[in-house]
Amino acid sequence: MGLVVAQQAAAPAPKAVTDEELAKLLEKPGKVFFLDVREPDEIAALGSIKGYVNIPLSQLESRLKEIPTDKLIVTL
Repeated sequence: MGLVVAQQAAAPAPKAVTDEELAKLLEKPGKVFFLDVREPDEIAALGSIKGYVNIPLSQLESRLKEIPTDKLIVTL
């Protein structure tokens, strides 16, 4: 399972992060928004991850206002 990190507003291209990089991000509460874009059937089959906000990819465009613009976005 790969994670992709992206920032909004003129950010560089998304990049994959290592387990170590993710661990460092987890040490920064309030500075990171964890976004799970999996569909409900995927979450039902694989389970959810504590701390991630689920906005299914099929709904993402219509729910963009729910994603903060002042935080680093870590997407699953």
